Amino acid sequence: MPNRGENRPRPVDGFLRNRHILKIYRISLIGTGEGMLNTIFQCRFFQAVLTCLFFFGTASGVSAGAIDLFTSEKGDIKISGGTAHIPVMKDVAKLIMEYNRDIRISIAGGGSGVGIKQVGEGLVDIGNSGRKPTDDEIQKYSLKLFQWAIDGVGVVVNPQNPVKTLSTLQLTEIFSGKITNWKFLGGPDKPINVYTRDNSSGTREVFWEKALDKGEITDKANVVVSNGAMKTAVANDPYGIGYVSVGHMDNSTAPVILDGAEPTIDNVKNGSYKIARGLFSNTKGEPKELVKKFIDFLFSPEGQQIAAKNGFIPIK
Repeated sequence: MPNRGENRPRPVDGFLRNRHILKIYRISLIGTGEGMLNTIFQCRFFQAVLTCLFFFGTASGVSAGAIDLFTSEKGDIKISGGTAHIPVMKDVAKLIMEYNRDIRISIAGGGSGVGIKQVGEGLVDIGNSGRKPTDDEIQKYSLKLFQWAIDGVGVVVNPQNPVKTLSTLQLTEIFSGKITNWKFLGGPDKPINVYTRDNSSGTREVFWEKALDKGEITDKANVVVSNGAMKTAVANDPYGIGYVSVGHMDNSTAPVILDGAEPTIDNVKNGSYKIARGLFSNTKGEPKELVKKFIDFLFSPEGQQIAAKNGFIPIK
């Protein structure tokens, strides 16, 4: 049996019992033909004793959580790709592996292009992407797509930078290299340091298409490899500007209001902030067995709550 931790409640006569606070004293059958159990529990909470009487039929309505999908399972799952996905992947993997230590889940980044290529070549089981794979990629690798959340991509600057509002035109001219000094935007007389993602990044592709209208990105831009690296770079550069997943935003950087809309989850949800994308987990062909259960968990209430906790918009 999988090791779920010594404090995990264990099933007893149709109920979950925690041995530290709940003790079953008596189970007796009431009536020969009534098919009903009278279960008397004595529950200790501090000094108080509460006696609870439960009546239930054969189908008592006790529902199993999505984590129970992984009972008695064994095996490995390899995941790579989009870095925006990583916090959710880590949280889900931790939950599953703590529940069942016979399951091992490895998670790597690399960007959406890497995830799509690696899953297509059979190097990993799940390839994450912050963009929808192209028709050519879907056909070439026989991909199955699973979108489990929506995310925005927001412009960020250093918190010390007074420039926190831009128009789309100003943004495109910054990233194309036409505007090179913050003084032209009401900021200090300092050069603008542009940060962007590598070509395999789904975050970059969405930003390039929806924020820059497929405009040029200057070859003088500093290239970083993940959302985390982007936050670190801009947080340590008073004159830097970049972009990150809205789900990754925190106080280390300052969000930029673009065309009057702030990059927040609420604004992505209500449509006032337009730079948004789906978060996909892709498989080569239909997922099977353990991988299918992992995908199913992402769409469960528990999985969707984890997505929301990490700053994304659940699709359910």
